[in-house]
Amino acid sequence: MKIFNLLSCLLFILSAALQYNDSDPYLWVPIYLYGAWFCFQYFRGIYAPKAYLAGILIYSAYALLLFFDQTGVMSWYKDHEAENIVQSMKATKPWIEETREFGGLLILIVVLAINYLSLKHKKSHHN
Repeated sequence: MKIFNLLSCLLFILSAALQYNDSDPYLWVPIYLYGAWFCFQYFRGIYAPKAYLAGILIYSAYALLLFFDQTGVMSWYKDHEAENIVQSMKATKPWIEETREFGGLLILIVVLAINYLSLKHKKSHHN
């Protein structure tokens, strides 16, 4: 788990750094740094299960919003035939950006959930 969290921390720091040219870095830099911080803390042996759950709940709510938004994931899939999301972003194609953001949130949710479940597993084996 230490290596997993160290790599996740580095991935989230890199993701936060790449937000500098995004239209809303004030939102996405903290989102990624939250995940990075708690992965770093887990790496150091400092656990915050309530913070994992808070992140999972908040990120899940935002992911749902992006999923069903008018220019979100559903639009990307249904209206735009799931077009390639690794192409350059254009203001005329907001569904690409929202789908990418959704993917970032899913990664954060999975990592925080793995940490939370791993911690629960540790506790159940110590009892």
